[in-house]
This record gives sequence, C-alpha cells and structure tokens, in this order.
Amino acid sequence: MSLDKNPEAKKKKNREIFGWCMFDFANSSYTTVIISVVYCEIFTNLIVPSDPNSSDPFQYGRSVWAWALAASYVLVVLTGPIFGAISDYSSKKKFFLFLSYIGCIVATFLLYYVEPGMIWLGFVLVAISNFFFASGENFASSFLPFLGSKDDLGKISGYAWGIGYFGGIGSVYIATKLGAISLDNFENLKLVGPYTAIFFLIAAIPTFLFLKEPHLPLGISHKVNYFKIGKDRVIQTLKDASHFKDLMIYLVSLFFTMAALAIVISFAFIYGSHEIHIETEHKQAMFIFIQIFAAVGALAFGVIQDSIGAKKTFNLTLVLWLLTCGLIYFVHDVTNLINMVLGKNWSVQWVFVFISSLAGMGLGSTQSASRALVGIFSPESKSGEFFGMWGLSGKIAGAAGLFLFAYIQTLVTLRNAFLVVAFFYFLSLLINLFVNEERGVEAANRFQEKT
Repeated sequence: MSLDKNPEAKKKKNREIFGWCMFDFANSSYTTVIISVVYCEIFTNLIVPSDPNSSDPFQYGRSVWAWALAASYVLVVLTGPIFGAISDYSSKKKFFLFLSYIGCIVATFLLYYVEPGMIWLGFVLVAISNFFFASGENFASSFLPFLGSKDDLGKISGYAWGIGYFGGIGSVYIATKLGAISLDNFENLKLVGPYTAIFFLIAAIPTFLFLKEPHLPLGISHKVNYFKIGKDRVIQTLKDASHFKDLMIYLVSLFFTMAALAIVISFAFIYGSHEIHIETEHKQAMFIFIQIFAAVGALAFGVIQDSIGAKKTFNLTLVLWLLTCGLIYFVHDVTNLINMVLGKNWSVQWVFVFISSLAGMGLGSTQSASRALVGIFSPESKSGEFFGMWGLSGKIAGAAGLFLFAYIQTLVTLRNAFLVVAFFYFLSLLINLFVNEERGVEAANRFQEKT
C-alpha cells in the first residue's frame, strides 16, 4: 500500500518531517544570535579592544572574527566527508547529529565566561561552537533524501528553512532584551551565550523524538573500523566522481556561492554598523525584515523549484543576489535617486535596511535550493557522504571567503571589500550553467552501492 493511501503512514511521515524541520528552527538560534546579529558585534566591538587612534577602530576585531569562523570551517572540511560516510555505513545519523547538537550547545553556553580582552578564549569557543553547528547542518541535511520523493524535496527543504527563520526571530527577540551592546552593559550581554544554548537545547527536542534513523541494508558487521570504512568510502566516492559529473560541477559552483554567503552571514550587521552607521532601531527593523523575507524566500522558492527545477531556481537566487549586491554598494546613490524621484527625505540607513530585505530573500532561497539540489543528486546509500561533500565545498568556501575578506578589508575600505561577494556570485552563476539537472538525477537513480 502506498504512502498516499495509508493515512497512518502519511501521518507518521509528516510527523517525521516536522521533527526534521524543527532542527532548522532550533539551530537558527545559534547562527542568527551568535554569528549574524548579536555576538558578532559583542566580539568585534567589546571582546577585541578597539583602536581609538585608527580611522577604522574595529578592523582588527573583524579580522579575528573572520579567522575564528574560517578555522571552524577548516575543521569541518577535515572531518565532514568521513563522518558523513561513517554515519551512512553505520546507520548512526541521529547519533552524529546528537553529538553535534550537544557540542554546539556546550561551547555556546561557555561564551558566558568570555570577558573583554579575552580574545583567544572567545576565538576558541566561537570556532568550536561553529564547528559543531556546521557539522550538525551536514548531518541533519543527510536525512532529506529519506523524507519524501525527489519531486518533493524542494518543498520539504523550503519548509525547514522557512521555519528556521522564525526560530531566529524568537531567539533574537530574547537576546535583544539584554540591552545595548556597550561595556557598561556587559554583565547582561554575557547571558547571550546561555540564552542561545538553552533555546537550541529545548527547541530541538522534537527532532530527536520524531526523526527516524534510516537503516540501509549494506551488510555491515558489528566489529568494524568505522574510521577506515569512512575514509575508504570517501576515496571510493571520489573515484566514482565520473558517475556524478553534474554533482561535481555543481559543488564547484556552490563553492563560490557559499564563500559569498559566509561573508554575508558573518558581516551583514557588522557592515551596516561600521559602514552605514545603522543604529539600534535600524538593526531591529533590518533583522525582522531579513528573517521574514528569508522565510518567504525559502518557502516560495521551494515551491518554484518543484515547478521549474532546482538548477533554474538556484540560478534565479544568484541573480537576486547580484542585484542586491549592486544596490548595497551604491546605496548612497540609490538613496539620492529615490529621494529625488519620489520627493522623499529617506536616510541612507533606512534605504539600506529595505535593500537588506532582498538579501534576506536570497539568504533563505539560495541555501534551501542548494540543499535540495544536492538531495536530488544523491543516491540514498551515499546521502551522508554527499551532504558531507556539500559541507566540504561550503566550508572550504567559507574558510577561503572569510580569510580573503579579512585580508582585503585591511587593504581597502570595508565597502570595497564587499565587492568580492558580488564577484563570487557571478562566478557561481557562470559555472552552474554547465550543470545538467536531468542527467544528475538519472545518475543518482542509476547508482548501485558496491558491497
């Protein structure tokens, strides 16, 4: 009996999808509060001492922040594919997901003990917490191919990413109650780590209650060296790369997208604060608009993807990003043009906030589309490895992008350093034109696991 004709089976599957989506809801608290909105400014403005004699007093803080995140991505690069292969072979995806969940929560909680001037303690805890967060993204994503047919993966991925942004709204709402980001208020700001960790801890409980462990009949002995098996399977996957030509081309394209996204996620609010001089009211409005538009983008583009295909949808999101980058770079000129045409007197800060809404739509849709595209290119028996490679491409890109950005912003202005973001999106779009979606899906369906 098919799933559609079995109400009980459909109910169980929907409950499992709900549990999976809740992990995106839960872990959004970390990436939003710690990486994007609140702790990034605490770290660059307060933990790392500013240089009042410099024309750019927070430049060193931005560099250390970028280095910490880049270091975490290097760790994910070194471990992601092998751990993904082990999770496939051992049927212990939930176990690995749980370890990443606990690791991120503990390291985030410990940020409470980082005081102004404790640069390297903050560096280490940010790197460790982001390592576990990014690893958890890979493990959670590897469940996607088991949650529905390939035709439904775009919608399912979009649901999760959209729900995730509401988790971000809830967690940041709690964090903003801690008050202004200033040394005088640091005793309250210290609580941002524990608040975020507790939110993540509680919100992800449905994931571990409802999400099932996919069991793949690979004929596994209980007495095996999982690390060796993981290494051997990754090597075999790389040898089999010719069978997954379109996935490999896409991962190269995705490299540049993820390099750009890593910079945007880590520096959007820092850029707004240091370059555009947005204040508290602008930050609050910007955050809300980004989260809402990101949720709408993830959901809308998830539906669009199932209508026009994953590749075209992904390319549309890249065009959206290129438009947004151009508007942000020329935000002063755009503001003057709007005021002249409409007879308004809008400030550049508010125009920047409105433009950032487009960035929010791109943020949700691009990441959701990328996850779904990897999902439809993945044979079920290699989903952990392929999402490990998704993480590999993304995290190498994140590390490279952040290292490059940290260096460039010491040579030119912060505004000009952001041009690298547009350049990365353009390269990604160009490379993705060579991906054949139908051929990639056929290769995944045709693949037979060697035992």
